[in-house]
Amino acid sequence: MSYLEEIQVKNLDHLGIVAGLIDEIGIVKIINNKLGIDVREKISAGTVVKSILINGLGFVSRPLYLFSQFFQDKAIEKLLGERIKPDYLNDDKIGRVMDELYKYGLNDIFIEVVLEVIKKFKIDLKYSHLDSTSFHLDGEYKREEDKEKQEEEKIIKERPIFIKKGYSRDHRPDLKQCVLDLITSQDGDIPLFVRVGDGNESDKAVFGKV
Repeated sequence: MSYLEEIQVKNLDHLGIVAGLIDEIGIVKIINNKLGIDVREKISAGTVVKSILINGLGFVSRPLYLFSQFFQDKAIEKLLGERIKPDYLNDDKIGRVMDELYKYGLNDIFIEVVLEVIKKFKIDLKYSHLDSTSFHLDGEYKREEDKEKQEEEKIIKERPIFIKKGYSRDHRPDLKQCVLDLITSQDGDIPLFVRVGDGNESDKAVFGKV
C-alpha cells in the first residue's frame, strides 16, 4: 500500500476560527457547569452546543436527523475534541440537550456568555442599540378562531410565546410569525440581550420593558 492510499483529507475551512473563539470564550465550560456532566455520556452538553454553533456558522440547512452528516468530512477531533465521532451527534442527543437548556433558562445562559465576552474582549458598553425583527413560519393553521383561542387558553402556562399574525418585517403578512428583540453594543455589534416574543406584539409596548 502506498503512502497516498493512507492519507485522509478532512476540512476545517473557517470553522477552525469559530471553534477557537468558542474555546476562548469558554462556552463549553459554561454550559457544562450549568447543566452538569454525566460520566456515562460520550459527549457533554457543552460540546453539543459547540457543535450546533459550528453547524450554524457552516451555513447549511438540513433536518436535525442529518446533523451528524455535517461533520463526516470535517476534522471533528480538531473542532470538538479527541475521540469525538459524528455519530455521537444524533438527533436524540441534541434534542435532550435543547430540552435541558430550555428548562434551565436560555436567557440566563446567554447573559452569562455575554458577560464573559464583555470581560475577555473589553467591550465598551457606553452605547447600545435595541431593535426587533420577525420570522414567518410555514405550516397548516387553524381556521376556526374560537377553537384557536380555546387552545391558547389551555396551553398559556406551558408555552412561552404564541405564533400569530402581526407586522411582518420580512414581508409575509399572510403568515403567522414570532418576534425577536435584540440589544447589541455599539462597540463591535456584540449581542448583549435577546428575547423572543409573540408574533403580534408591538415594539412600543415592549421596548420600554426590555
